[in-house]
Amino acid sequence: MKKVFSGIFLALILIITSSPTYAADIQIKVDGVTITSDVKPENKNNRTMVPLRVISENLGATVNWSDSQVTLTKNDMKVILKLNSNKVMKNGKEELLDVKPYMKNNRTFVPMRFIAETFGSNVQYKNGIVTIDTKPFVIDGVKVKALQHEYHMTMGGVVQQIKGNGYNEAIYDIFIKNKGSKVEPPTDYTWSFHNASIGSYYKGGQFDFLDQEGNSIARFDIYTLVHSFEETSPKSPLVLIHEPTEDQWYLFNESGSLAIDQFIYKARENGFVTVISNTVV
Repeated sequence: MKKVFSGIFLALILIITSSPTYAADIQIKVDGVTITSDVKPENKNNRTMVPLRVISENLGATVNWSDSQVTLTKNDMKVILKLNSNKVMKNGKEELLDVKPYMKNNRTFVPMRFIAETFGSNVQYKNGIVTIDTKPFVIDGVKVKALQHEYHMTMGGVVQQIKGNGYNEAIYDIFIKNKGSKVEPPTDYTWSFHNASIGSYYKGGQFDFLDQEGNSIARFDIYTLVHSFEETSPKSPLVLIHEPTEDQWYLFNESGSLAIDQFIYKARENGFVTVISNTVV
């Protein structure tokens, strides 16, 4: 009888220690911002497991799914993970994870420290707080403090700053990768919504990458062609960008503009956006 009870007790211990437990008292901070999630982090085999979206978005990594395989990319780093497999590929080289990625409640859980450190972040744990400091983002040898984004509405405008090295680097890369060939300045362009007319270009956003003192290191202005919805194939390019520093205009991929909007939306959702002024009425 004692052997039976001993066997049952041992089985319970194994089940408890192998099952994930909620890390409800653990806070996660990325570049000083406390990250919230609708799904709590979990502890499994002494590893903090977090939803993939939480870690990928805030590090500025892009995510691509193919069946049960997920690929994370950022700059020159490419990581391939498979659900329920401890094998991971980092730039073509195989490594082993302590804990396998798994699916739970329609969320993919991944080992936080491994992902963060793979993409160059420093991870520390103290007093129930996991602090992730991402790799500084540098433009032409100057460290970026924030991205200042200004846009106008029909009545008024908004100036906001986006912090988080992951977001700012990702947005900057979109500008660089989607910038096309040089073009002549449009004959008619405006910052004022009321002055925009069919055939002109409306400045939909101004993006300043700021240094530690608040000075602009690099700036991109996005202009969109104002055209009739009935005109399915406008003769002029749909999107242009202007770089005021060199006073040069470039073609710009429309999908790049949409990708920037998506990153700003995610940054706002995760608490990385601070509104400096809002005069919209």
